Order: sequence, then structure tokens, then C-alpha cells
Amino acid sequence: MGIVAVNDMEFYSYHGHFQEEQLVGNHFRVHVWLEFDCTKASETDHLHDALDYQQVYAVVKEEMEKPSKLLEHLGGRILDRFQASFPDVAEATVKIEKMNPPLGGKIKSVSVELSRKFI
Repeated sequence: MGIVAVNDMEFYSYHGHFQEEQLVGNHFRVHVWLEFDCTKASETDHLHDALDYQQVYAVVKEEMEKPSKLLEHLGGRILDRFQASFPDVAEATVKIEKMNPPLGGKIKSVSVELSRKFI
């Protein structure tokens, strides 16, 4: 087994409980880790035997464009899409960071991290 990680994907999106967050938006960072059997890709050196990072990014980007009130909901949607899109993935983890959240103080970020086993 191996891990493919796509780190620090940056998005400007409209996720949040408060109406202001849904109107104004915020900066987000997303990190994903996908566990799958890398044996064949390591032997053949062919993209079709590997997990395509571009497809992983496309899934995350599509889900980031759909507003959610909760980061947990957004993370669950991303994991659902990974499960449907990548049948060879055994386990996935997604971490979503909301940068400078509106909490009344100086805070770099808040984050939610969700994991799910598929196989």
C-alpha cells in the first residue's frame, strides 16, 4: 500500500454557518491523503496504473465550489466523491482549513479532518 497526498490546495469559497461567510467568502486550504495499492504503478510507470493527482484535484475543486454551512459536511461530500471516483482507494483522509475565521480574535485557521475506510 502507499499514500498519495495532495497538499495545500487553495480555494476562495463560500462555506460557513453565518450569512456573512456565505456572502463574503473566505480562503481555504485543503489537504488529502489517499491510500491505495501502488504496486502496479511502481512496476509499470504508467499513469493509468496510478492515482491521477489531477483527477483528485478536480474532485476537490468541484466540491469546494458548492457552499456548505459546516466544514464537516463539505469533508463528507469530498470523501463520498473519492469513494465513487476512485474504486482502488482503500482509505481517504481530508483536512479542510478555514483561514482567518471570523471568531473575534487573531486566529490563523480552524480545521476539520475526516477519514474513511472504503475497502
